[in-house]
Amino acid sequence: MGICEGRVAIVTGAGNGLGKAYALGLAAEGARLVVNDLGVGTHGEAGATKGAAEQVVEEIRAAGGEAVANTDDVADWDAGKRMVDLAIASFGRLDAVVNNAGFVRDRMFFTCSPEEWDAVIRVHLRGHFCTSRHAAEYWRAESKAGRPVDARIVNTTSGAGLQGSVGQSAYSTAKGGIAALTLVQAAELARIGVTANALAPNARTRMTDTGAFAMAAEEGAFDVFAPENMAPLVAYLVSAQSRGVTGQVFELKGGQVFLSQGWTDSPSHDKGARFEADEMDAIVRALVASREPAKPVYGAG
Repeated sequence: MGICEGRVAIVTGAGNGLGKAYALGLAAEGARLVVNDLGVGTHGEAGATKGAAEQVVEEIRAAGGEAVANTDDVADWDAGKRMVDLAIASFGRLDAVVNNAGFVRDRMFFTCSPEEWDAVIRVHLRGHFCTSRHAAEYWRAESKAGRPVDARIVNTTSGAGLQGSVGQSAYSTAKGGIAALTLVQAAELARIGVTANALAPNARTRMTDTGAFAMAAEEGAFDVFAPENMAPLVAYLVSAQSRGVTGQVFELKGGQVFLSQGWTDSPSHDKGARFEADEMDAIVRALVASREPAKPVYGAG
């Protein structure tokens, strides 16, 4: 009996890569699933992987699990409600939303077009909002009706969002926003029995294989960047075992799991009075020199 036995989850972007690994891992742990995938390519091109959600559902069913497919756009407001309604109609409840869907439009900031910026922000940030917002409304109604809620939101951030990535300004901005959204969700939804956490995976996906961040597997060695390495933490966070773990950002790489510290206060200087502009340089440089070094921006020389 798996740790997600009896749980019902929606996994977005679950037709390939990380999302597929999450869906298969959750099903193996006993969860019943709504497998969402729009069938777009790495850059959001329509129809590139049409039928991916259905194929994952077939694989889950062949292994004895329960799943239904959904091919909606995660950033569509009404589609978010359809996914929640599908879970309830199919399985009688909803316990978790795993937000994973997304794509990239890699550009240096000075060449990024408004259309590329908007497309990336939409699929990641709005995409994390729509389904979770409708799920939260359902869980709030359950709580108000006196029915116990023990639900989960699992978001997908990135090292690009936590520390920045050269050539990925839109993607980094979206993923940083998701980390902040997770903190707010955790604070606001705790009272109704919902936890919210985020993952920053280090794994080989269609997005990493398109550019400078390719993560090739070494023959005969532990595949550090296999998407399947990320699935056990997702299953844990969806399960009842993770009750009370909320507002956290986890980074994973191979067999390592890190807990991100996030933004926090570091060295300070208190003059006790208003600063003069010409004294700020010495103070700022002293503060920068005394702080713990930040992780470098990905791709920075």
